[in-house]
Amino acid sequence: MLKPEDNDRVTLVGKGKPAGELFRRYWQPALLSEELPDPDCPPVRVKLLGEDLIAFRDSNGDVGLLDAYCPPRRAPMFYGRNEDCGLRCVYHGWKFDRHGDCTDMPSEPSGTPLQAKVKIAAYPVFEKAGIVWTYMGPKASMPEPPDYEWMRAPGTHRHVSKTFEDCNWLQAMEGGLDTAHSSFVHNDFIGNKNSLRNQDRAPRLEIETTPYGYYYVSTRSLLDGTSYVRMYQFMMPNQQMRSSTVNFVAGLGKDDPHATPKMDGHLWVPIDDERTYVYNWTCAHSPSVQFSNDYVERWESFMGRGKDDLIPGTYRLKRNSSNDYMIDRELQKHKTYSGIKGINTQDYALQEGMGPIVDRSKEFLGTSDRAIVTTRRMLLDGARQVERGERPPGADPSTHRNARPYDRVLQEGESWREIFPAEAVAKWL
Repeated sequence: MLKPEDNDRVTLVGKGKPAGELFRRYWQPALLSEELPDPDCPPVRVKLLGEDLIAFRDSNGDVGLLDAYCPPRRAPMFYGRNEDCGLRCVYHGWKFDRHGDCTDMPSEPSGTPLQAKVKIAAYPVFEKAGIVWTYMGPKASMPEPPDYEWMRAPGTHRHVSKTFEDCNWLQAMEGGLDTAHSSFVHNDFIGNKNSLRNQDRAPRLEIETTPYGYYYVSTRSLLDGTSYVRMYQFMMPNQQMRSSTVNFVAGLGKDDPHATPKMDGHLWVPIDDERTYVYNWTCAHSPSVQFSNDYVERWESFMGRGKDDLIPGTYRLKRNSSNDYMIDRELQKHKTYSGIKGINTQDYALQEGMGPIVDRSKEFLGTSDRAIVTTRRMLLDGARQVERGERPPGADPSTHRNARPYDRVLQEGESWREIFPAEAVAKWL
């Protein structure tokens, strides 16, 4: 459990708030590259860490991220004309480039010194791996852009998507860090003894801190006397990575999404205090596995966020709180634990159902919550480091570029501590 004041410190993300200032020391996803498909395409509204912004791709193909409102009288830049390497406000015609400099002021006398003085707030951006990243903190504290292993894999071996979640970022992320819940809410194979989720529902966790955050190792005993061991990576402040190279679901063909060796994970990015965008990525475990468009859609559909699962023109799920996530009570009674289709949809039902920001002073935690406790402690420590003017863990890309998750079945007598270190090292260079 957390005291209410500590709960506020790790959940509220506005400027000046401890968690908000912590987030502003890292590069964060602002939007997907696909949302700005072409030079001079329509601008896109972005809300990030409680700030209203506007994104546009200029005539050279470079992305700008500006304050959503024009300086003269705060007219909305969303209605601006994207033209000739700048976004022109349609109210008075003032035009700004991606750096926030005013390049034209036609409503004022020619040669006015006002033009050189006026700027619109602009944040630096970095585009890679299908994501437009931004840094919203002090310039003097800006680290090099992120360099996670999955970002270095070619597009043929990597996929990124985005979904809207209607709750605070931390309770969403804590769901992703919790491995024990998969034996219950994600158990779509009730009665199948070969399913990992049915063989051992009480995994044992070991946690090791690192310069970028921590990794934890989950061990589940299997019916044949072996153990399934999975190493999860947590990158401060909001990313989880996991490996899926072992298939425990009987009867699946080689083309089933479960059967493809891969790594996957999420970044939980706060829109504001009570809403979140989840950036989902999956990456082939090795160059021998490429992702076809068909495979990607089957994977996304299995997760509950395929094309047919989204409200058209948005990143919001059709299955949501307004329709109780389309829960099927008959399916729940006879086949699956939750009665809700889609792995991520199952998560959202529980995480959103906690309310906009969960009251952690009312919790009762167990041994399976060790990763959750470690995360909260690390976030609180990170916020204090920022308050002291220090760089928090994981902001420097050199700390995280070689980290990779790993999973394996171990025979009796084998130790993950002897086997995993050589394997949990980035292969995409």
